[in-house]
Amino acid sequence: MQAPRDVTPVQGTTGVGTAFGTFGELLQGALPEEGGDFLVTLPVARWSMATFRHDPGAGRITVRPAHKTKALRLARTIAEETPGPAGGALTVSSVIPEGKGLASSSADLVATARAVANALNVPMPPARIERLLAPIEPTDGVLYPAIVAFHHRAVRLRAVLGSLPAMTVVGIDEGGAVDTVDFNRVPKSYSAAEGREYARLLDRLTSAIPRHDLAEVGRVATRSALMNQSLRYKRSLEPMLEICRDVGGLGVAVGHSGTTLGVLLDSRDPSCTRRATAASRACADLAGNVAVYRTLSFPGVAARPVAPDTSLLPA
Repeated sequence: MQAPRDVTPVQGTTGVGTAFGTFGELLQGALPEEGGDFLVTLPVARWSMATFRHDPGAGRITVRPAHKTKALRLARTIAEETPGPAGGALTVSSVIPEGKGLASSSADLVATARAVANALNVPMPPARIERLLAPIEPTDGVLYPAIVAFHHRAVRLRAVLGSLPAMTVVGIDEGGAVDTVDFNRVPKSYSAAEGREYARLLDRLTSAIPRHDLAEVGRVATRSALMNQSLRYKRSLEPMLEICRDVGGLGVAVGHSGTTLGVLLDSRDPSCTRRATAASRACADLAGNVAVYRTLSFPGVAARPVAPDTSLLPA
């Protein structure tokens, strides 16, 4: 008698990946060099998580929610580069608001790359993530666990700047949404003087971050926000600067390609709670909506320059 055939479906593995968002940028502009567009990240404790359930018999990859089409494109690209059947279901879950300049799309993509790689058991170092993301959209530097200078249009790490003590960010949203791809298509005519100033501001951050000089970091962030007004005007910037002065904040950071602005406060300051409460009340009067963020620290991360196409940090 012939033994019954095993018809149990072949099950693949499940991979999970995460990535943090940012509160805009500490600095964004263009350096006086070829391909000089860059930003400096401000990582915050808001996360995107992707789960990929590998199903070799599925024949294709699907995504939920359905509008996460960039994540779907990335997952399919990774599958095409991987030997063997790589169908499955991708689910992306995020607490990072979209279209606000908080790196929501970048976090979705980095989390997706890590989830699919984990499920398919393939390596996914930062350099590979950069290569995969470059054709999809300009990308923030959230694949690196540090504050980094990042060429977002070329999707390439410039330098690891280090880590900072935790800051509290009292933020507002001016409303609406900005498409990162569309924003970066708009030509940005920086003058030679502006290019030199951005280079000086980057030098100041490169020096201030390893020293944990939050006051200097706040000054650079404020200057970058002011310089960005000609590109993405924020009607609330001047009132936010006034609130920052009133509560004794470090400075104001913005989503340069988004709709958010926030007062930076030193979380180590014993009066931080009082200052944050005062800032929240004033921001509520200004915009009617307030969100409080905490920046991320990365103990043990040292500042270091990075050559193009070199990966110095783990995925």
